[in-house]
Amino acid sequence: MDIQQLYTNCLSEAAYFISNEGEAAVIDPLRDVDVYIKLAAEKGVQIKYIFETHFHADFVSGHLELAQKTGAPIVYGPTTKASFPIHEAKDGEIFQIGKLQLKAIHTPGHTLESTSYLLLNESGEPHCIFTGDTLFVGDVGRPDLFSGNLSKEELASYLFDSLQSKIKTLPDHVIVYPAHGPGSACGKNLGKETFSTIGEQKQTNYALQDLSKDEFITAVTTGLTTPPAYFPINAKINKEGYDSLDKVIETAKPLSVAEFKQKINDGAWILDTRTSTIFTASFIPGSINIGLDGRFAEWAGSLLPFNQPLILVTEKGQEKESIIRLARVGIDNVQGYLNGGFETWTSANEPIDLIIDVEADELAMDIPNDKKLEVIDVRKCSEFDNGHIQGAINIPLSTLTDTLTVASIEDDKNLYIHCAGGYRSVIAASLLKRHGFHNLRNVLGGWSQIKSVKNMPIVLPTQENV
Repeated sequence: MDIQQLYTNCLSEAAYFISNEGEAAVIDPLRDVDVYIKLAAEKGVQIKYIFETHFHADFVSGHLELAQKTGAPIVYGPTTKASFPIHEAKDGEIFQIGKLQLKAIHTPGHTLESTSYLLLNESGEPHCIFTGDTLFVGDVGRPDLFSGNLSKEELASYLFDSLQSKIKTLPDHVIVYPAHGPGSACGKNLGKETFSTIGEQKQTNYALQDLSKDEFITAVTTGLTTPPAYFPINAKINKEGYDSLDKVIETAKPLSVAEFKQKINDGAWILDTRTSTIFTASFIPGSINIGLDGRFAEWAGSLLPFNQPLILVTEKGQEKESIIRLARVGIDNVQGYLNGGFETWTSANEPIDLIIDVEADELAMDIPNDKKLEVIDVRKCSEFDNGHIQGAINIPLSTLTDTLTVASIEDDKNLYIHCAGGYRSVIAASLLKRHGFHNLRNVLGGWSQIKSVKNMPIVLPTQENV
């Protein structure tokens, strides 16, 4: 028995590859499926099934791509309605993988079709369960996403029944393999581990404690943040289908400087995927920076319009990687990339822009002396509430696509922008630059540096001023 978790950090997503006796199954694959095909070849096994736990909202799955390349059927759980051929598993249906058995267990709640898959070993004993977004380490899937006409309270009621009757009743030793780990927006506060056991979760997961149904519904529906804007788009793509990734990659062509400029004139947006510290020093005017070194796909899906043509500036050799990672969240409209990278632009003596970086101690010195200074904190509200600079304005990065939010920022102020560590603040600064704000500075190191600076006026939850 061979079980492999393939974890993608920038999406906090876990796919699984199960193999035994020459046969294999893939659970919740990403859109770039070559890794699974390569793994099958290395192990000398044939991919027999592609299992989906539900219609994912946070990424475009590779079910169609993998089925087309391997001929394996796509398996979803009961009640699933899709625009492409699937095998709709019955609750309790058994699928053979070599000498192993995989049992479909319908666990509605996160979505109506949500299904977990219980793997039985060669002796027919429960070994592990692939829970999708039904059960995470320390959390459960939020019930307010792709739910049709049902309210989050109605779906939470389904989720309670699924957990009580089908998950908690499993033996304590059964390993829990969820679809997501820490940082995912599919739950409220996932634990730091990417797998656990039923026994551990019964002890530590708030949702598996002895709660009444009403108490459970209140617990899982309270404190939900607004889901990323691209979630319903991705759920629809996963249900209705999409173009092959090969076609998306082929469409994005290398562009000369002249061709790149023409694309700009035609209305394409420039996405620069270089690291933030390199970007701030010099970039093409109007560029939006989302670095590949952070939660790239998630922020791209949240901030970029899906109907807008894109052209890319990347580090040399990162062109294909940038296109693939955009495609993971359904952004397929990349028309090309600057051939040779940013150096091609500067070598042609084309205009450039920059964002001034400042250290946190410099901000502390400027605050009492600059009457026009305004600090914009682009962290989440919960982060802001746990400590912030006195007088700072909290504008979460996810809201900077809203025209009213941008309009509320005074353009005659000297804007100092920060986040937790510096990744999000550069994204925010590039967006504001594109909106015409130029009197701004990026605070290096963000809150991690700000909170340790002597004489920095900060507010903490337990005290007014420090």
